[in-house]
Amino acid sequence: MEAYKQEFVDFMLESQVLRFGDFTLKSGRKSPFFMNAGLYITGTQLMKLGEYYAKAIHTCYGDDFDVLFGPAYKGIPISVATTIAYSKLYGKEIRYCSNRKEAKDHGDAGILLGSPIRDGDRIVVIEDVTTSGKSMEETIPIVKAQGDVKIIGLMVSLDRCEKGKGDKGALDEIRELYGFETNAIVSMKEIIGYLVEKGVIDDELKSRIDQYYEQYGVKEV
Repeated sequence: MEAYKQEFVDFMLESQVLRFGDFTLKSGRKSPFFMNAGLYITGTQLMKLGEYYAKAIHTCYGDDFDVLFGPAYKGIPISVATTIAYSKLYGKEIRYCSNRKEAKDHGDAGILLGSPIRDGDRIVVIEDVTTSGKSMEETIPIVKAQGDVKIIGLMVSLDRCEKGKGDKGALDEIRELYGFETNAIVSMKEIIGYLVEKGVIDDELKSRIDQYYEQYGVKEV
């Protein structure tokens, strides 16, 4: 696993964004781990988060894109932080764009925040985590309605490595449905391997994680 991924796992733990215990997810699943990107709240945390996203996007998609689109609400600060980090790390000026939940009819009117989306734009969508793909059902029509654009990929911080709506993982389902690449900064498979090696995950917790993935996993974790 790349060094920046290991650093990102440590960063998630230090920020208490990734926690282990007993959690009930929005889907109703009982999970031994939980990731809450809403707990990135300080300037330093957001700066580091943007840098990790920027490194992952650069690794997966290179520089040939124009806009980072962060769906409301959590995608808004993530897209801003990553746009700043991308300029700092790679010297390329990209634009950020997000949507409003409700269109504004005065002043800075419309459904979008940040940059307009123009014909010919190449777009990377950026989110915290995708478990069902529901957010993409709302996001993709908004982006496509702005003009003749190409979505080249989706980047999330964590691939939970579990089933989405069907038997495949959520990222695989999105890839097949919309025809663009989907990637994560790090996967739970990588996290678990790293933290078992470090001794952070003990045998009892590993057993509970294994049981969870026996029921909900799409691949061996």
